[in-house]
Amino acid sequence: MLRWKIGDITVSQLIEITDGSGKLQVLPDATLENLDSIPWLRPHFRTRSGKLLMNIQMFVIETPTRKLVVDTCVGNDKGLAVEGWANLQLPFLENLTAMGHPPESIDTVICTHLHVDHVGWNTRKVDGRWVPTFGNARYLMVEDEFSHWRGVEDSFGDVFGESVAPVFDAGLVDLVSADHDVADGIRFVSTPGHTPGHVSVELRSQGEEAIITGDMLHHPCQIARPDWVTPFDTDSAQARATRETFLARYADTPTLVLGTHFANPVGGRIVRDGNTYRFDV
Repeated sequence: MLRWKIGDITVSQLIEITDGSGKLQVLPDATLENLDSIPWLRPHFRTRSGKLLMNIQMFVIETPTRKLVVDTCVGNDKGLAVEGWANLQLPFLENLTAMGHPPESIDTVICTHLHVDHVGWNTRKVDGRWVPTFGNARYLMVEDEFSHWRGVEDSFGDVFGESVAPVFDAGLVDLVSADHDVADGIRFVSTPGHTPGHVSVELRSQGEEAIITGDMLHHPCQIARPDWVTPFDTDSAQARATRETFLARYADTPTLVLGTHFANPVGGRIVRDGNTYRFDV
């Protein structure tokens, strides 16, 4: 487990799955030949054979007055059409509790977007029913994002029905704007393209700054090649433009970038590298 300090904000990592299998073709352009042109990806972010190393992970944010989580991974017992993700039986909540964060201690759940691997632990199955995992929390979802997925059939399974609708029906969801101010130095930054209402999460405290990317960046290779897109985007052209704007904004600044799917060491800074960028860890 990794931990970072941003002023008086603490961010901790909880990994659900680490994957280097390449089973899910997240970035089709990330071939061995293309990856070899980005030497700084090794040893942390790719295998020698050219597989992308990625985490599915949740971030726990602690401020002096709040305790929040960002993106709740895949979850147990989900009936998903994804090899290796369906009907998981992992000690995720036990691990969260062992970190000192039992589910009832969380006051806010932030969903950067509503894809399958970002909302799973919103709910857990109890006596055959999906119930909110974080019963004392408000779940923050961008209204445009919620409206989009409420009416779309998801190829991964009934993600909305299993992981989103139950917390909404329980009255725990706040539908907010893509520039929502969460409070205590935490706010949403609109980063659309991967999904219509996708957001990243900015943290500011005592003159220090960090940003949690969500799926605006899936892998550090997109820092060098922001034109590499994923078939899971709703609007790849917009996603690319969002990445290019983000990289230009944060390059050569002290802002800590925490990649939601980045393999360890997860956090680093974006620096200019000729006519593109690299991730400095």
